[in-house]
Amino acid sequence: MFMVVFAAIIFLFLGSIEGFSTKGQPCTYSTGTCKPALYTALFSTASFLLGAITSLVSGFLGMKIATYANARTTLEARKGVGKAFITAFRSGAVMGFLLSSSGLVVLYITINVFKVYYGDDWEGLFESITGYGLGGSSMALFGRVGGGIYTKAADVGADLVGKVERNIPEDDPRNPAVIADNVGDNVGDIAGMGSDLFGSYAESSCAALVVASISSFGINHDFTAMCYPLLVSSVGIIVCLLTTLFATDFFEIKAASEIEPALKKQLIISTALMTIGVAVISWLALPAKFTIFNFGAQGLFFCVAVGLWAGLIIGFVTEYYTSNAYSPVQDVADSCRTGAATNVIFGLALGYKSVIIPIFAIAVSIYVSFSIAAMYGIAMAALGMLSTMATGLAIDAYGPISDNAGGIAEMAGMSHRIRERTDALDAAGNTTAAIGKGFAIGSAALVSLALFGAFVSRAGVKVVDVLSPKVFIGLIVGAMLPYWFSAMTMKSVGSAALKMVEEVRRQFNTIPGLMEGTAKPDYATCVKISTDASIKEMIPPGALVMLTPLIVGTLFGVETLSGVLAGALVSGVQIAISASNTGGAWDNAKKYIERPATASTRGPLAPRVQTATRPL
Repeated sequence: MFMVVFAAIIFLFLGSIEGFSTKGQPCTYSTGTCKPALYTALFSTASFLLGAITSLVSGFLGMKIATYANARTTLEARKGVGKAFITAFRSGAVMGFLLSSSGLVVLYITINVFKVYYGDDWEGLFESITGYGLGGSSMALFGRVGGGIYTKAADVGADLVGKVERNIPEDDPRNPAVIADNVGDNVGDIAGMGSDLFGSYAESSCAALVVASISSFGINHDFTAMCYPLLVSSVGIIVCLLTTLFATDFFEIKAASEIEPALKKQLIISTALMTIGVAVISWLALPAKFTIFNFGAQGLFFCVAVGLWAGLIIGFVTEYYTSNAYSPVQDVADSCRTGAATNVIFGLALGYKSVIIPIFAIAVSIYVSFSIAAMYGIAMAALGMLSTMATGLAIDAYGPISDNAGGIAEMAGMSHRIRERTDALDAAGNTTAAIGKGFAIGSAALVSLALFGAFVSRAGVKVVDVLSPKVFIGLIVGAMLPYWFSAMTMKSVGSAALKMVEEVRRQFNTIPGLMEGTAKPDYATCVKISTDASIKEMIPPGALVMLTPLIVGTLFGVETLSGVLAGALVSGVQIAISASNTGGAWDNAKKYIERPATASTRGPLAPRVQTATRPL
């Protein structure tokens, strides 16, 4: 419904303008510098729908693959943790390659098809292609918000009643919300994260292509050089394919302690190989000299490389703050000795502190890339951060697959040894999921800045003066928007979780024999609660994001809107990193505490929180 309505709005808005000038001149059809508004609107709308459909299909297929992989990972865990790891990781890799390659192929085909009409009008061609990024990112908004509401409502409802009130194990089949919880892992962490990274990839590609079209590349009709952003992404897919072999074929996982280092090596190897690949592509594809930038091919290589290595730094910082192998998460776990209040305090402090280094990494990449190639450099830095997207998605999707494998082992009444192995996979998966979010947030910050620069130049705003009352008001309002958005989504999760808790309690109290394991719970009702809540509750936050620029720009002008966009960008990055890392740290602190008392590296509170064994 959203796609159809918003596509109609795009078509009407673009179709209503008089024409489209490709050389910055007055729009007169006699000079041949215009394209009919109807065709411009048609192509932009088509690219929007293509981006949205590609994002949806990628998320859907990713969930299908993850669903098939859940049970297979559980069965492989009988043979050892190494076999289970390979199955989960390969399944995540399929998701990563599917999304990155489909996004690239559809974008490349769209460019070549549109080129039949636009010919050598590069600016008009790539202006119409920008709809592709908008389509991908708009679907990412709903996938992320809707998926997050779905999974967290089910997770909270299942744990509060099952683990806390009824003292039964996590993922126990007697818990009515256990199926909704497992489904939610796929919806939020597979489809949501995939569409999120796809949106960032599509927008950064489109931003780079638009800027390239008005550079010397476009003037000289150098199609290969203009498609440099797509070549970078293509090399990234090949590099990630080689990198995957290191985890699945070249080295073998023999113990649970080797899982996290293996995933960490994936980031390092892919970044190192990608640096070499970008150097080769820059040397082969770019001309020796071009006028719009301060440097030649080596300059654009540095733009991509600085974004690539900034992403690696963000990944390692995220891993440090969310892995239970390091002191920050262990401190959060230890704070539970004195109650929930100190746990909350330590968790929030960890999240705020974890923002520092990623922000410096993003700041350095912005300064270097902008100094070399202005907004084009920033867009290329964002693409550099996303160039190893296939590997990032592989280690991210691996987490929910491992989590659900543990759930299946519990529900099937399999040996506790299998559950220990899947829990070891899941603990590493929580960290890698947080790493994936770090990449998504960092790249989104760079992409947003590039798009902000494109907006300012297109809108004719020469300087965004923060001392201007209009701009300053916009900054304050813009900085408030991420808090408003977060409040809406958190309240939505709370409302859905409240209904879930009440339903689970009702079933435990009214279904005879449920606790004894002789009666089957009503899983479908809990699934329906999460589904209805995610679809209904994601509309207001989505409307806030989509309508704010339209309303502010219409009522208060482009200066105020510039301030709103800048404020939202700066504020949103801080909230996103801190909230993501706080959540990851709490989740792994729980795993650290709940380690079995028989394990050699058991958590400090393991004996005090052991859950009851259900009757078989």
